Amino acid sequence: MPIAKSIQTQKYLAKDEIKKYLEGVEFIIMAAPAPERFKDTPIHFTFFLNTQDKLPVKIKDEILNKFLQDNKIKNPIEIMSQIMPVGFSQGKQETLMPLLIVKPEDMRSIPNYPMLVMDFLADSDNFEEAKKDSLVGWTYSYS
Repeated sequence: MPIAKSIQTQKYLAKDEIKKYLEGVEFIIMAAPAPERFKDTPIHFTFFLNTQDKLPVKIKDEILNKFLQDNKIKNPIEIMSQIMPVGFSQGKQETLMPLLIVKPEDMRSIPNYPMLVMDFLADSDNFEEAKKDSLVGWTYSYS
């Protein structure tokens, strides 16, 4: 199996650039390999919904269930759903990479924008690159 190169950040978007970049973006799906100990849920999903609204739990559950169904994702565990700071890095890839920012020092040093983030481990045959090839990928959905 070929060895994948790490994703290199050339620059981070400024907060006003992020806001402009997200115009028309409905959501972003990111898939990465989960830690090896999670054999039944080999994919780490991060679903970035382009809203800062604090949605009721029932609505968030409906959104997550639709997302799971649409992408044939099963066995979700360790589900986190809340408004979180998200940065965007520019590299050699076609689209900007979303970055869920959790460390206080990163929150201070990386420009970010609040989004509703749903983060969890699961399984799906639709994300083979993450599951079998240990690659990280993301896709944007536009409204």
